[in-house]
Amino acid sequence: MRTEFVSAAVKAAIVGTALLALPGAAMAQDSGAAADLAAAEAQLRDLMAQPVMVEAFRVIEELEPETTADLITLTEVPAPPFAEEERARVYADWLLEAGADSVYIDEEGNVVAIREGRVGDRTIALGGHLDTVFPEGTDVTVRTVGDTLFAPGIGDDTRGLMVVLTVLRAMERTGLRTDDDLRFVGVVGEEGLGDLRGMKHLFRDGAETIDTWIEVDGGGIGHTVHRGLGSVRYRAIFRGPGGHSWGAFGMANPAHALGRAITTFVTEADPLTRTGPRTSYNVGTLGGGTSVNSIPFEAVMEVDMRSEDPAALERMHQLFRETMTRGLEAENANRREGPELELELLKVGDRPSGEISVDHPLVVRSQATAEILGAFSSLGISSTDSNIPLALGVPAVTIGRGGVGGEGHSPGEWWINRNGHLAIQRALLLLVSEAGLARTAMQ
Repeated sequence: MRTEFVSAAVKAAIVGTALLALPGAAMAQDSGAAADLAAAEAQLRDLMAQPVMVEAFRVIEELEPETTADLITLTEVPAPPFAEEERARVYADWLLEAGADSVYIDEEGNVVAIREGRVGDRTIALGGHLDTVFPEGTDVTVRTVGDTLFAPGIGDDTRGLMVVLTVLRAMERTGLRTDDDLRFVGVVGEEGLGDLRGMKHLFRDGAETIDTWIEVDGGGIGHTVHRGLGSVRYRAIFRGPGGHSWGAFGMANPAHALGRAITTFVTEADPLTRTGPRTSYNVGTLGGGTSVNSIPFEAVMEVDMRSEDPAALERMHQLFRETMTRGLEAENANRREGPELELELLKVGDRPSGEISVDHPLVVRSQATAEILGAFSSLGISSTDSNIPLALGVPAVTIGRGGVGGEGHSPGEWWINRNGHLAIQRALLLLVSEAGLARTAMQ
C-alpha cells in the first residue's frame, strides 16, 4: 500500500488510529444505527486501502492547482438563470477531455457525461448545478485577495461542478473503474425560478433510469442532506385601468389591493408557522407603477412558501390564494368609480418534498465518508436538486463542495481552498462505494 502518497487524514482513517469520537454514532437514535455507521466506516476503510483508491486520492491532491485554475475560468463564464448555454458548452468540453466515454447536452440544457461500468446493471449519477442566481450582465470576474477568491457564483455552485469534474479526472488518470454505470452531470435550473427544471427533465417519465443521485451543493464536507424541502412560489398580479392620482382618485388601485392582500396573508399565515412542522413564507419581490402621481395599472409581487411537511405547505398555499382574492375584493368594494380590478395568480415554482430514512445505506455511507475524513457528520433538510429524485422515491443525497466560503447569492461571494481536496475525495469515495469498485481495479 502506497501510504506515502496519502494525506495524513486519510492515513489515519485507513489505520483507524485518528478517528474522531464518532459524532455520527453519538447522533444515532439506537445502538443499531451506531453499529450500521461503524460497519460502513469499516467497509469504507477497506475500500480506501485498495491501491487504485490510494492512487486516486493522491491524484486529487496533485490536481489541486489545475482544479483551482479551472474554478476561476468556469466562474468567469456567465450562467444566469435560463441562460446557462455558454457554461454548459465549456463544461461539456472539459468532461469529454477528462475522459468520459461520451458527453451530450440534452433538450433542457443539462450536460451529461457517460462512463460505462464493468457490469452496468445500475446507473449512479454525481451532479452539480450550472446556473447561478445572478442576472445577465453581472460582473463575474474573479478577484484574488491572498488566499480568498471573490466572485458571484464562485462557490454556489461552480465549485460543486469542479468537484464533479475532478472526480472524473482522478478516475480516468488512475484507471479506476466501477461495476455500475456512472453519469457526471451539470444541471440547469436549480436556482430561483428555474424550479429544478433540469432535474425534472432528467427524471421525467420515459427518461433513462438513474438509480442513485449524489448532488454536490452547499458548503463544508460534513453535512448530508437527505430530506428535500418542498416549496411553492407564486406571482400575484393585480390589474386595473390606472389613471391620474388626482383626476382619477376613487378608482380601484392595484397597489392598494396588493397591500391589503399582503397584510391579510401575513396576519393569517403567522399562526400557522408558530407551531408544528417548520414552515415559512416570504414576499420576495414587489413591482408596478409608473410614477408617484399615477394610479398604477398593475402591481406585482412574488411569494415563496416552504415547509418540511407537505400538508402544512398545502395549507399555506391555499391560504395565500384565498387572501389574495380577499385583498382584491376589499379594494374593489372600496372603489368609488370605475371598473373592478382583476387578479392573476401564476404558480412560478413547485418543488416537491421527499426524503430517505437516516438508516438508508446511502445516508449511512455519506455520514461515514465525512467521519473518516475528519469531519463532524450531520444530517438535514434543504431545497436542492435532490428534491426531485427524493420525491420520486429514488435514493439521493446532497453533500458539500468543501473549502470555506460565504456571502452566497450576493456579489461579495467568496471561497477559500482550505483542504478543499477532502470534499473531492469524499465525493469519489461515496460514488465508488455506491457504484462498486470493479474487480479489475481491485487486483
